[in-house]
Amino acid sequence: MAEIEQELKKALEELRKNKERKFDQSVDLIVNLQKFDVRKESVNAFIQVPHKIKEKKVCAFLTVKGKGVDTITEEEFKKYSNKKNLKDLEKKYDFFISQATLMPKVATTFGRALGPSGKMPSPQLGIIPEANEKIIQELKDRIDHNLKIRTKEASVKVSIGKQSMKDEDVVENAMSVYNARLKNLPKGIDNVKNLELKFTMTKPQKIKLR
Repeated sequence: MAEIEQELKKALEELRKNKERKFDQSVDLIVNLQKFDVRKESVNAFIQVPHKIKEKKVCAFLTVKGKGVDTITEEEFKKYSNKKNLKDLEKKYDFFISQATLMPKVATTFGRALGPSGKMPSPQLGIIPEANEKIIQELKDRIDHNLKIRTKEASVKVSIGKQSMKDEDVVENAMSVYNARLKNLPKGIDNVKNLELKFTMTKPQKIKLR
């Protein structure tokens, strides 16, 4: 693993030689897979990283208005029978959470928009027993340190940092994703062809594993 960390550091050094942009570029990790049938072996998971990349915009479906989080109460659900309102909502937020008792109505009302985009409240990280301020804040903190991985093709691309972050923090995030991804693959490292690292506006730097 130490060799991969060194290769990631070298890749970051090369990426930083590129032309400076007027915005804080994302650092993307791409895990290219092999001997992997995405139709049969699709893997979706939440992966916790040690360093927060950004504060995610979270919306909550609750029975009462929550403190410290944008809230849609059950009485407001009817507003989202309008397709435009539903689409705008999906685009506005990175993550959705819900009170457990509301989940059947959430699925009926919002599922057609949040389902395909992978933003439906999830039992792993998104469903709470009650509209409790402490529980909601703790969940928001966890969400800020979690990345959602969805395997749609024979490669996984995920943002693991920002250009402004320290190299060692980006590398630690990258290794957390890589190690967690290995555990979820049916054949482990044999399913990984190589890794790539890139900034938003750069070409990727290839990282060999062997």
